[in-house]
Amino acid sequence: MYKRIRDLREDADLSQAKVAQYLGMSQTGYSKYETGENDIPTAILIKLARFYNTSIDYLLGETDIKERYSK
Repeated sequence: MYKRIRDLREDADLSQAKVAQYLGMSQTGYSKYETGENDIPTAILIKLARFYNTSIDYLLGETDIKERYSK
């Protein structure tokens, strides 16, 4: 999961500081999510999935399909 959020950020050419700002937190706090030092709370997973327009399943490594499911 941690590698996926880093890869998505890097693919979007964003800094940790920019993503942290979107999430309303410090860059250091966000960095700990990318390294796996801290678990990612559900609310943050939801925000990241919306931000990157992907599914939480993709973020968690349960699927390799990046596209978000829609009805």
